[in-house]
Formats: sequence, C-alpha cells, structure tokens
Amino acid sequence: MKWTTLLLATALFTSILSAAERPNIVLLLSDDHSWTDYSFIGHEVVKTPNIDKLHSRSASFRRGYLPTALCRPSLATIATGLYAHQHGITGNDPSREVWERNSPAYNKQREKLISNIDRVPTIGRMLSEVGYLSHQSGKWWEGSYERGGFTHGMTRGFPEKGGRHGDDGLKIGRAGMEPIFDFIDLAEKEEKPFYIWYAPFLPHTPHNPPERLLKKYRADGRPITVAKYYAMIEWLDETCGQLIDRIEEKGMLDNTLFVYVADNGWIQNPERNGYALRSKQSPNEGGVRSPILYSWPGVIKPGERPELTSSIDIVPTMLAAAGVDVPGDLPGLNLLDPLKSGEDIERDHIFGEGFAHDIKDPDNPQATLLYRWVIQDNHKLLLTYDGEVAAYSSTHPRDEKRPQLFDLSKDPAENNNIAADNPERVAELATKIGQWWPVTERKVLTVFE
Repeated sequence: MKWTTLLLATALFTSILSAAERPNIVLLLSDDHSWTDYSFIGHEVVKTPNIDKLHSRSASFRRGYLPTALCRPSLATIATGLYAHQHGITGNDPSREVWERNSPAYNKQREKLISNIDRVPTIGRMLSEVGYLSHQSGKWWEGSYERGGFTHGMTRGFPEKGGRHGDDGLKIGRAGMEPIFDFIDLAEKEEKPFYIWYAPFLPHTPHNPPERLLKKYRADGRPITVAKYYAMIEWLDETCGQLIDRIEEKGMLDNTLFVYVADNGWIQNPERNGYALRSKQSPNEGGVRSPILYSWPGVIKPGERPELTSSIDIVPTMLAAAGVDVPGDLPGLNLLDPLKSGEDIERDHIFGEGFAHDIKDPDNPQATLLYRWVIQDNHKLLLTYDGEVAAYSSTHPRDEKRPQLFDLSKDPAENNNIAADNPERVAELATKIGQWWPVTERKVLTVFE
C-alpha cells in the first residue's frame, strides 16, 4: 500500500464544512486500564463520576476493542487508523538480544521505528490540512509531537533525553492541565477548530496517587497494590472532568466531539506492582477490550450500543466529523452516520493481532507475531503463532497453543475453550483471519485437528 501517495492526497481532500463549522475534537486516552474498572460498567468499588457523565451523553460501546494489547502499537493505531502490521510499529522497543541497548546500532533502530510515522497518514496531519490546531500531551512514542502532525505539544521525543514514550508530555494530568488549557485559549483567540490528544500517564504505573484518593480505597483485606490502582483510576477521571468542564465553561461543549478509549487493558496483580496474566500484552478480553465513547451533544445520539467496535474506527469517524473525506484505504469504519441516527452498524466481526514487546526485525511484522484473533457476533477465535520473543521479555506466555474458541455471551472470562466441540466454526473463523491479513512466514503452534 502506497501510504506516501495517500499522504500527498490529504492536501486535496474536499470538505463539506467551513472552518467555523468544524467541531473541536478531544481524544481522551486512558493508559493501562481494565474494561471492567468503571462505575458505569458496574464496578462496585472504583468511582469514575466524570467518565460516567460523559458515558451518559455518549454513544457508548461496552464491546469496544483494541487491535493490539500493548501501548505503543495501540496508540499508533489510534493516531493513524491502521493496524500494527500496516503502520509497522508492532512493539515498544528494539530487541536487546539483537542490538545492545543504547548503542549506536540500537538507537538507529529506535529512529527507524519512529520513521514509520513519517510514511503513514496521521489524524493530526490530516486535520491540519483543513485548518485545525492540534495539541499532543501525555503518552507519545513517535519522536517529537511535530512528527505526529501536531501543531502544538509537549513531547520532545527521541533522541532527546527521556524521549522514549513521552518525556515532558507525561506531566499532563499528574502535574496539572495548564498546557492544554493554554492551548484551548490560543485556538479560541485564533478562531480555529482544535484537536486534542490527551493521553495522560494514568492510571499507568507508578501507582502513586494522592493520599486524599488513596485513603478512599484502603480497606481491610484489600491489597495495597489494588487500592493504589483504584485510586489512580479516580485520578484519571478527575483530570478528564477538568478538561471537559473547561470546554463546557467556554461554551464549546455543543461544538466538540469527545472520544474516549483506553490503549490496552490491565488486571492488577494483587501481590506486586504489575499486571496479572491475561491482561496487558494478552489477546484475552483483559488485554484488548475497552469501552469506547463518542459524545457530540445534539449530533450523536446517546445511548448504549450493543455492536462490536474497534479503535481502528476512531480515525475515520473523527475525519468524517471534521468534514474531511475519509481515505478509502483506511481499514476501519466511519461510524458517524449510525452514531447520529442510532441505526445499526453494518458489521458483525472485528480483527486483532498481537506481537512480542520487543521487535527483532523492524522490516518484518511477522517475525514477532504471537497472535491473531477475530470476534464475530459472540464467538472469539484466538490463534497462537510461533513468532520470536526475547528471552528477557515479559510477554504474555503462550501457555495454550491450540486454537481457542470462546462464546463471550456465556463465558466473558474466556475460561471454557470450546474449539474441540466446534471444528467447523473454528475453520470458518480461521479463514476470515487469513483473508484479513495473509501470513506466510509464521505457523500456528499446534494446528487444531
């Protein structure tokens, strides 16, 4: 696919809206957050009043998914509208088994990975073509904010000191919201629509919440690691509320599209400051599922949506909201019309993929391919592959090598693999996976018979 051609074409996009009519767009990104851990989802302990309020005026998808369960490739998908095997950013770092960490050769590979963002379209770049100002804050791996097409931002990026995944941008939320508030004031003064990438380092580790929040979650019998994680979620919620309230105070709420999603799942390990199995880096629900919310008062019809959706849909939907023609090569769906009308989304399946945390061959996504999966209706098929994993890596272990089939309507925790009893369904869904992204160099570890 010739993404450079697509990039050149962005300058030629037609628009149905004038600059004054374009909505502001605010992307709220949680970082390492289980799909179950919201009060609007029904969690009995965690309090998320601001996200709950956003949910109440959103088209709300509880069956939202991330194509990958690792932050960097997931965020790159949300920035580009492409799957990881398309944008080329399949893991977080180059492998230290191939290149000595921080050596010139290793740093060359870091730059090579970042350069992928230069050859693919980004939402920031496409919106800037039609007059948007845009601001990056929080998590951002792909060099400086400018390389992502943002007009303003906080992250200096590699090779600057601390430029691995956000540097100065990681202060947002944890140390106040002023950079974003100042940006909103600037856009208002210049009478331009704005796009905000708000990706705070929350509830991500270090789990060091303010004591005023932590004391709310301390309880007899509750491990302190869990209490800290819960408090971090409420801290995230507070900052989202501050941003939404600022926009409302300025009278901009009715002309602002809010999109909320987490970058990947997280199940807190009660015994240490880390995640449990079957969450981050895992293709299980605990790793790839997240609520996805779209709110635009007076335009998007609020309510619970039962359909499957994916973060791959966010870019085309935001482009459509901005009045920009959606590139035909983007694999996601533009959901704007069904979100406005409340009509059903014409799709019954979504895809995902998983790769090793560290990248052994930046030119070949298949080198570290671990999983591919599909969900159709309530059936989820998970296939495991023999991609290479660094010996030191904490990548989710491939403990189940057979094809795994789950009925999510009856078994959302994925405890009962029903593949052996449904060989025809396994074959049908495996064919869909192969048609989506043909893989030629990797093999399923154990073929189902």
